[in-house]
Amino acid sequence: MTNDTQSGSCCSTGITPGDAAHAAAVTGHGRANLLGGGADDETTCPVMVGSRVSKVAAEAAGLFRDYEGERYYFCCAGCGPAFDSDPAKYAANVA
Repeated sequence: MTNDTQSGSCCSTGITPGDAAHAAAVTGHGRANLLGGGADDETTCPVMVGSRVSKVAAEAAGLFRDYEGERYYFCCAGCGPAFDSDPAKYAANVA
């Protein structure tokens, strides 16, 4: 699997962001649902562009990184290490 945000599926779920099954995949296997939570609480994962993330849920789960004074939230545990590999690249996805 690559870290390319345009090429594929969400981390280990095998489901492409935007698919109807994406939200169900994130909540499967005992994982917390990090999708949704209201407009003020919502952001987009910088690694899996198009994946909505609840800031509150992601922060509670430790799925965030701070980079150049900004906080970035992730849709799953696999996105943090990907972000760490090239934070400037992934931060640009949110800008």
